[in-house]
Amino acid sequence: MFRRTFWFTAGAAAGVWATTKVNRKIKQLTPESLAAQAADKALVAGHKLKDFALDVRDGMARREAELGEALGLEAPVDPDLPVQRHLPLEAAESDGRRTPARYRKPPYHSYNRNEDH
Repeated sequence: MFRRTFWFTAGAAAGVWATTKVNRKIKQLTPESLAAQAADKALVAGHKLKDFALDVRDGMARREAELGEALGLEAPVDPDLPVQRHLPLEAAESDGRRTPARYRKPPYHSYNRNEDH
């Protein structure tokens, strides 16, 4: 009698356990749940990339300071000298002058798909 009761209870408990596990797995595989999991993983990956970029930037600044000290580029600037501005230059028309990038026109691109190429 006790043996049958034991096995009946053990079977019922195993059935409840298995049903609970299956229902949890089904809820995890719904489209809403999968979308939420993907969004969470994308956020985590974004944070990792941001941390990596910050580490690289810190390392670059540190290495640039080391190289500046080694090459003696950390000399004090004379306040009486005018500040030099470096504008990006690109070859202009045929007269050989250079035009700053901010004054140049952007290149024309046709986006007509019916145009012959």
